[in-house]
Amino acid sequence: MASLFTVVYLLFFAVIAGGAYALMTANIRRRSPLRSRHPEAPKAGETLLYIDLNRERLEEIYNKA
Repeated sequence: MASLFTVVYLLFFAVIAGGAYALMTANIRRRSPLRSRHPEAPKAGETLLYIDLNRERLEEIYNKA
């Protein structure tokens, strides 16, 4: 009876391990082609709002305060 439980346990373990491996490889294959652009990257012709934090600009802001 103990050997039956051992066989059933190993069978279920193999099924779960195989399923986990299959899911892992499917997720890796789905994500492997890297996208060349970030989804939030600006499209051609769009302008960006940015803050200029070079040394001269920071010194100018500091001296005004």
